[in-house]
Amino acid sequence: MPTPSLAALPIRRLTLRDLTACADLSEDRGWPREEHKWGLLLTAGKGFGIDDPEGGLVAACVVTEYGAWQRPDLGAIGMVLVAERHARRGVGRRLMRHVLSAMGSTPLTLHATPYGRPLYEELGFKVTGRAEMLMGRFTPSGPESSVATRAATAEDLPAILRLDEEVFGTDRTPLITRLPAFADQLRVAEAAGRLIGYTAAWPNMDTHVVGPLIARDTETAKALIASLAARTERPLRTDIDVRHEELLAWAKERGLASVAFNSVMTYGVTDLPGDWTRRFAPLTVAAG
Repeated sequence: MPTPSLAALPIRRLTLRDLTACADLSEDRGWPREEHKWGLLLTAGKGFGIDDPEGGLVAACVVTEYGAWQRPDLGAIGMVLVAERHARRGVGRRLMRHVLSAMGSTPLTLHATPYGRPLYEELGFKVTGRAEMLMGRFTPSGPESSVATRAATAEDLPAILRLDEEVFGTDRTPLITRLPAFADQLRVAEAAGRLIGYTAAWPNMDTHVVGPLIARDTETAKALIASLAARTERPLRTDIDVRHEELLAWAKERGLASVAFNSVMTYGVTDLPGDWTRRFAPLTVAAG
């Protein structure tokens, strides 16, 4: 039987059973396999993919929705990948058009690499910001922070969710409530008995990714990062909004080096909701 054309291959929803195929696709494109992250995204979000008749996936992506149940007010697109053998044949464009249609009028956001940005601009996405990826071994220096931090407990979850919604601008309960199981560390910062920030460190290959990072101010963000670093022997990785220049300079002085820049893009909305001054880093760029 003749092999069907790429344009005739159906797009279907992915599930956790597709995790290995998604990781294989990441590896095919020279990315880390990132099974842990794929597992989170496939359960907290909606995966879309195209099966390869010869095995594996032609393409995949994930959309994480935020807001009211079945009435999202923001969707984050991530992990848009096309197998190398099928690259530059319009597959990514077709998959993205399918996602745009499926999401209807819901505003969307994504972090674009320089390679992917032209496609997203063609589809109507606009650049609204930038994030800088840092990675390295954190070396503490300078005086100890006066900001109090501690490990989060189950009793902190309602306050974390309230703060997260206030700063992010929409309800992320399905994602944030998975953090205690997903992350190796979940820590909070307090002042006068009130929660003023929180962060997590989750395992990704040989690093710990710092995110989300939400904090009242830069000093609180610094204290939270330092508290995570003091409790891991792995290198840290994080993606910081470039408008937080002081935090970026501080992190670089302590051993984290610049790896890459991504463009923050939106579709159907001129800017992201919430308070960027307290939003320092995402849980992962794939989830906005």
